Amino acid sequence: MRLMIKKCIHFIRARARKYILEELWLEDYIKVGLKLGDNCSIQPGGVFDYSHCWLINIGNNVTIAPQAYLLAHDASTKQLNQYTKVGSITIEDDVFIGARALIMPGVTVGKRSIIAAGSIVTKSVPEGSIVAGNPAKVLFTVEEYIEKTNKLMESKKIYDRRYTLGGNISPADKVKMYEELIQNIGFVV
Repeated sequence: MRLMIKKCIHFIRARARKYILEELWLEDYIKVGLKLGDNCSIQPGGVFDYSHCWLINIGNNVTIAPQAYLLAHDASTKQLNQYTKVGSITIEDDVFIGARALIMPGVTVGKRSIIAAGSIVTKSVPEGSIVAGNPAKVLFTVEEYIEKTNKLMESKKIYDRRYTLGGNISPADKVKMYEELIQNIGFVV
């Protein structure tokens, strides 16, 4: 029983610390000029260029995964030519930016686009595109991706919401899910 109480206290402290630190962090960027739309999900560890965050405009319904970077300046030329390149970053509505993606100055990410994890985006992304790589290149449209994913779902394991932390997944189901997904993928709906 004591162990259970300790775990609960640790969980509550961790969640409170996470909530407080994230809110203060995002609030600081907004105070300095970051524009942030409605219904955005900004995951922990994301980095917005604090020195030029007023050049960053994020639309509505945008998800930014952990440790993504949005850099509105490029100081690589500072020592050589005594100048720093700067440019605005515009993330339009309904965009997903994957974990550890890097968005460089002067880039606009068009509506309904997806930036794959780890991508380095140096050029603007057309609306409804999926980009990946270093430098990021358009792979296909969102419509093509949906079609491809729907077809893939026909042959893969589908899990319901109880197979998530929010669904209170059981220890046995965690093991089962892991074993079913060794060298494979599935989908949670």
